[in-house]
Amino acid sequence: MIGTGIRTALAVMVLAFPAYAQSGTDFYKGKQIAIIIGSDAGGGYDAYGRLVGRYLGKHIAGNPNVVPQNMPGAGQTKAAGYVYSVAPKDGTAIAAVSPGALLTSVLGGPNVQYDPNKFQYIGSANSDVYTCIVRPDAPVKTFADTLDHELIVGVSSGTTRDMPMVLKNVLHAKFKMVAGYPGTKDITLAFQRNEVQAICGFGYASVVSQYPDWIPQGIAKVLVQESSVGHPDLNKLGIPLATSFAKTDEDRQILELVYSQGIFGRPFLMAPEVPKERVAIVRTAFMATMADPSLVADAERAKLDLVPLSGSEVQALVAKVYATPARVVQRTKQALETE
Repeated sequence: MIGTGIRTALAVMVLAFPAYAQSGTDFYKGKQIAIIIGSDAGGGYDAYGRLVGRYLGKHIAGNPNVVPQNMPGAGQTKAAGYVYSVAPKDGTAIAAVSPGALLTSVLGGPNVQYDPNKFQYIGSANSDVYTCIVRPDAPVKTFADTLDHELIVGVSSGTTRDMPMVLKNVLHAKFKMVAGYPGTKDITLAFQRNEVQAICGFGYASVVSQYPDWIPQGIAKVLVQESSVGHPDLNKLGIPLATSFAKTDEDRQILELVYSQGIFGRPFLMAPEVPKERVAIVRTAFMATMADPSLVADAERAKLDLVPLSGSEVQALVAKVYATPARVVQRTKQALETE
């Protein structure tokens, strides 16, 4: 899933970053870094967290041992809250969570006891394009059909709830939402058993990596892209963007706000109190890790997209989202809270 251009860019990056993030520093020697993953084992977020965890220590002076730990719950806000309030603040705890866990104050969701703007962002492993996929025997063949025909959609938390909800309440798609599934893996099982006809808010990278036969064999079809820009492969196939169905500029802004979380699709972050110099070390190490040829090869084998963003880029994107006009934020929350 990594194109020639991205491979070239990563090759340049690996030359730009030394094997060790910062010489003359021995803080991390003999230390252990925990990557607290906000999802269950086996899903897309887990795959990226563990991929980074395998190589990050190699690029930090002192070669600390990096140990991934799963802490699912509350739409991945449990893991974010743990790193914010409970975990050590010395640079030995990193959260790997969904972007939705960082945007609850804007998009609504669980009440959280942390300020996403105060986190110190290490980087993001990819930019995600979310999709609605449907079974071939579903009563709709195009997204336009959902405006007239009911579609049964499996729902968990995070993007698998928020994205179909905004399509239902802003674009008026006739979705019958079936909630109660613990996670994406459970929804995909329901999808295969024909308990539900569709899954929305499903990252295209996760579809391709976890279920590589679904689209080629016609087990599932991508109905619409829940994104402002789309994925190059899906754009070539003519799969429409949900934003193209917006009837007003404000409706489009609502969709774009919800879809902004896809831009930093796999964020890694530290608590506000971590010393700046250690954040800088790990930020540099993160980008070197993402350019590591061994990691790139592992990602290609696992069909995981790599579109890395630096910590400073993620920090700026989060700040931009929180600067969204109040009326758009209010309408977005209403769209996501109304069943």
